[in-house]
Amino acid sequence: MQTYIKDLLKHVGEEVTLKGWLYNMRSSGKLMFPQLRDGTGIVQGVVVKSSVSPEMWDALKPLGQESSLVVTGRVREDERAPGGVEIDVTNAEVIQSAHDFPITPKEHGPEFLLDNRHLWLRSKKQHAILKVRHTVVKAVRDFLDSDGFTLCDTPIFTPAACEGTTTLFEVDYFGDEKAYLTQSGQLYNEATAAAFGKVYCFGPTFRAEKSKTRRHLTEFWMVEPEMAYATLDDVMSLAERFLSFIARRVLETRQEELKTLERDTSKLEAIVPPFPRVHYDDAVKMLHEGFEQGAVENKFEWGGDLGAPDESYLSSKYDKPVMVHHYPAAVKAFYMKRDPEHDEYALGVDVLAPEGYGEVIGGGERTTSEEFLEQQIAAHGLPKEAFEWYLDLRRYGSVPHSGFGMGIERCTAWMCGIEHIRETIPFPRMLYRLKP
Repeated sequence: MQTYIKDLLKHVGEEVTLKGWLYNMRSSGKLMFPQLRDGTGIVQGVVVKSSVSPEMWDALKPLGQESSLVVTGRVREDERAPGGVEIDVTNAEVIQSAHDFPITPKEHGPEFLLDNRHLWLRSKKQHAILKVRHTVVKAVRDFLDSDGFTLCDTPIFTPAACEGTTTLFEVDYFGDEKAYLTQSGQLYNEATAAAFGKVYCFGPTFRAEKSKTRRHLTEFWMVEPEMAYATLDDVMSLAERFLSFIARRVLETRQEELKTLERDTSKLEAIVPPFPRVHYDDAVKMLHEGFEQGAVENKFEWGGDLGAPDESYLSSKYDKPVMVHHYPAAVKAFYMKRDPEHDEYALGVDVLAPEGYGEVIGGGERTTSEEFLEQQIAAHGLPKEAFEWYLDLRRYGSVPHSGFGMGIERCTAWMCGIEHIRETIPFPRMLYRLKP
């Protein structure tokens, strides 16, 4: 019966069988020290030449990294060992002897590692990152499910753009009809929110931006909660509870992985409500002050959207996420509700993570007016016929409603404290990268 490395502390003094891959091998005369990994952890084995058959010794000795094998041995407690245990090996069956594993302890460039992503995933750091991602995803679902939200998945093929077609992947859809890979499920979320009250969609989204920054992927996963009878303030309150829950879950369940990543956990411990809320105008003032002090390279002009350097500067002023709200309507999506008292502002918010991770959440309140929405669709040059169903939501029971979107990869990179989000998804898709 197979035992998993993560459970070995429960089996001290017992004989167990492990199935895995050779992570490393050291030998010293009549001793061999094979390190075995099985996806749940890594454990060191001890093979004494006099205690095993000559055939087994000879079979183990030439094995290269990532050879697959089944090992039987007795679990021995050892405080010095990673995981607190070692295995005194009594038997081993070699399933496949591997040699010349491409990824070695020497320094490899990012292109080489990404070309070999299918093998790079086996390394300790990449393994830790994707374990944290798993926890982020589970925390997202657990939080929303327990908060009364209903999962309503939205289409990946859409007949029209959510925010214009310039950053969408166009595909042929049976004959002359065109479709687009979704960049957001939000419009459909508005329909399901009117049916269920509180909903979310969670799945892959696609952006055809020709961007090569460390924050961008062309395919990424996004969670989007939407709430009927909700305002901008409700969205901001949800966002801070949501992010705090995720950070707490990562801290509670991924200490070993965070240690592997050398993450400063005090940064995650600071992610607790309330988050500072900064009006766009005040953010502009802060950027102007930063420019005058030489801390911001380019002078920010009122009316523009925040770029990555702007976001990094603003978030550097706080030890927890900061919520910038009331952006100029011109830089926000066509469906965003305007401030009733100041029409030039949209009731939107971006949540900026500290440590230079930038926007992790973007959202706000949606317009409830059919007339305003028709004007916006025309002003943005969008085909009205593709949005008739969306206009129906304003014709039949229109109510204040709000929501946001959060990219899983950006959130995971932030939790892990790593630089590039390309390492937070098993097989990243980026500009000029479509393999493996």
